[in-house]
Amino acid sequence: MNRHVSRTSLKAVLAGSAAALFLGVAAPHATADSGPAAPPAPSDASRNAAHDAAEAPKTLDTLSRFFAREGAVTKAAAEPRVAGDKAVPVYYLSPDFVAGKKDAPIARMQFLASKAVSSDGQEASLWAVRQGGSWQIVNIATGDDETHYARVGADKAPGGTVFLEPQINGWYVTKGTRVLPLDKDARRAVGAEGTTVVAYQKRVHKAYGDKLPGSAYGKSGKAGGFTEEPSGGAAAASGAKSDSGARTESASASSDGAMTVASTVAGAGALVALGLSGVALVRRRSRRLG
Repeated sequence: MNRHVSRTSLKAVLAGSAAALFLGVAAPHATADSGPAAPPAPSDASRNAAHDAAEAPKTLDTLSRFFAREGAVTKAAAEPRVAGDKAVPVYYLSPDFVAGKKDAPIARMQFLASKAVSSDGQEASLWAVRQGGSWQIVNIATGDDETHYARVGADKAPGGTVFLEPQINGWYVTKGTRVLPLDKDARRAVGAEGTTVVAYQKRVHKAYGDKLPGSAYGKSGKAGGFTEEPSGGAAAASGAKSDSGARTESASASSDGAMTVASTVAGAGALVALGLSGVALVRRRSRRLG
């Protein structure tokens, strides 16, 4: 099953969303024995609000179109439902950690995700960010990677932080001084038993340290080609096609703009921050390994 993800260049949206995602929950201080500080976590109120946005009638209508896009089920028969009662936070590898900044958490939150299921068993992930004072759904992606690996990581290291290294689509959980793999891509990178936070930082710094914001690589436009667009640029995201040929359902017909952003907030964030290839991100997300 292909994982469909849009690749819109919306650094302005991303910047505003990133500021809103950190909701005043202070991360604990790191110590030499405990490893880096955990990233800030969203409040229950925010998780509930993101879940409510996923269950809104306009979102369910868009989901019906999304599930019917390839003819497997009709829009009328899709009957999408949203699983669970709270959206889950989704963390991505932090560029500050890659750069080796003192006390930087290993990951930072990019968005909140909810799992949706259709009447014929199709699955999708709804990505929400806070915009204009409320939580909005900004992207729908096939599959349930975000919620799936949140569960897998919680089982493997209760209380740890599950995060994605986007370039290799590697999912990990970190707790204390250890980084543990959750899928084949991560195991290929750090081994079946995982690695230390120190060793992991050295690996990602070697891989991405010269591709951070402000680097010659980033300024050259090789970092996925993402540039800031005005809000009107969202219209271009309607049915935006990636280089891999994948398409994402867009809700550009939405009257209030809740779905017109149609941006891969996390994907764009990782690409802009880490200089990753958008093609690699889309293609590698086309399957679950692990």
